[in-house]
Amino acid sequence: MKRKLLITCMFFLIGALGFSQVKFEAEASRKKLGINERLRIDFTMNEDGDNFKPPQFKNFQVVGGPNQSISYSYMNGQKTYQKKYSYFLKPYSRGTFQIGQAEITVDGEVYKTTPLKVEVVAAVDKPTDGNNAALTAAENIHLVAEVSNTNPYLNEGITVQYKLYVSPRINVTNWRPIDNPKFTNFWSQNIDIQQLNVKNGTYKGEPYRYVTLRKTVLYPQKTGELTVEPLTLSVAVDVPTDRRDIFGRRLYETVDKTIAANNRTINVKELPTQGKPANFTGAVGDFNFEVNVNKTNLKASESLQAEVKVSGNGNLKLFSLPKLETPASLEVYEPEHIEKVSTNLGGMRGSTLDTYTIIPQSKGKYPISGLSFSYFDPNAKTYKTLSSQEILLEVEAAPGSAGNQVITTTSSAKQPVVAKAEQFRYIKLEPNLKPAGKHKFFKSTLYWTGLTLPLLLIPIVVFKGNKQREKAGDVEGKRIKRANKLAKKYLSKAKNALGDKNAFYVALEKALHNYLRAKLHLQTAEMSKDRIATILKEKNVAQENIEQFISLLQSCELARYAAASSTAMQQDYDKAVNVLAELDKQL
Repeated sequence: MKRKLLITCMFFLIGALGFSQVKFEAEASRKKLGINERLRIDFTMNEDGDNFKPPQFKNFQVVGGPNQSISYSYMNGQKTYQKKYSYFLKPYSRGTFQIGQAEITVDGEVYKTTPLKVEVVAAVDKPTDGNNAALTAAENIHLVAEVSNTNPYLNEGITVQYKLYVSPRINVTNWRPIDNPKFTNFWSQNIDIQQLNVKNGTYKGEPYRYVTLRKTVLYPQKTGELTVEPLTLSVAVDVPTDRRDIFGRRLYETVDKTIAANNRTINVKELPTQGKPANFTGAVGDFNFEVNVNKTNLKASESLQAEVKVSGNGNLKLFSLPKLETPASLEVYEPEHIEKVSTNLGGMRGSTLDTYTIIPQSKGKYPISGLSFSYFDPNAKTYKTLSSQEILLEVEAAPGSAGNQVITTTSSAKQPVVAKAEQFRYIKLEPNLKPAGKHKFFKSTLYWTGLTLPLLLIPIVVFKGNKQREKAGDVEGKRIKRANKLAKKYLSKAKNALGDKNAFYVALEKALHNYLRAKLHLQTAEMSKDRIATILKEKNVAQENIEQFISLLQSCELARYAAASSTAMQQDYDKAVNVLAELDKQL
């Protein structure tokens, strides 16, 4: 009997010891605090539990948490486990308040903490934050948007740099953007940062490290007050704690912090109206202007290149260049627009230009009038106008032509067209007409012929129908026939000029342009390579055929300035035949 009682007592003792091993406690960082201070409440357990339920925290505002931490330790061969939930509280008013019970479930059993009483008194002179890691991180990391000029002119370039300032008391392990500014009412371009460099600086008089995360160049497109939206980041911050590892090193707590740069207001000034030139198109900056041609002496039907160029520093992509003015007797193609612009913290820098292709048709002297370009200089706060000199083209007669007129023109007025009498040689001015007589048709030869002819035509119609069906099935034959027809129609002059480089490529280029005029109803002024490629793409022409057509146009342009063999001309001619056949089939 005694033995059974002893065994029973041992079981009860072991159960009681097992039960007493589970500890779930609440601890406040202080029992008394000022109304301007913060309180930390830790709920600690020595066994891993589930279904944690915090108290309501009446009379307090939760400003941080719950932050969860787990730690293990081994001492004298024994393992120790600790799991902690931490909250940071801000009191609403003065008074004595009770922190209610928290609950946790361990192995099916529910454990509760003991309520805590906290006294809140008047504000203190030097408040503390209750050792809140989240608040520590917030006070030691800042994202700042630095604007180079908050009062620019319309279209004057400014820069925005986003810098992350970090106090030496904390560390940043990672960051990522979660909301990027839209830069509404600005033309914007980001500047690539190849490598982030950490530098030493100050923030509000205190030593900080900082790194420039993003650089953006802005050109305001509207006057008045404009807002630069903030950049928002998610940052992983390592905050030191009071705990140390077994080697005595301080342990850090990682906090995910969301920070945003402050909104910046830009007051954009209108450009002055006083002194604004009539030809001003919105250029703001510091520029140079020039108009050049690659040659001034050439032969009729030979092309030249004229270049209208603006270079310097400013809003190079945001204004239009002045149009080249030429006599109407010169054939001028739509200019090719080229931008060679780089963007850095100083804004856009480089050049923008329009390249015109000009072909004089007749011998003579042709003046190209000088152009003027106006821009606003924000440093000098005034408008400036630059002008180019007049260019005189001296055109000689084309080789092999005897009847070229000599034309000297000083205006863009249309030249009168003198019609030759030979143009009407095909019109018969004195026809030999005879009055129609009355003839008996019934039972005449014509009557019997018309009656029997349809019967005789039936075998012929059947025979021709069979032949047409055979031709319809001959796809390759049709393709060759179509190509030959197009070549004969558009490329005959080029074929006749094979061996004469200048004449051949001028004729080939005209043939290609004439084909586009016929098929797409394009005018000469619209025939830039980019425009042609865009229209053909809209017409669902295969990209391969578009590239072949554009390459032919480029060959025509380049061949005028480089040697070309008869073999190369023949290859270009054959290529043109095939390209026109493919385009015609698809269009």
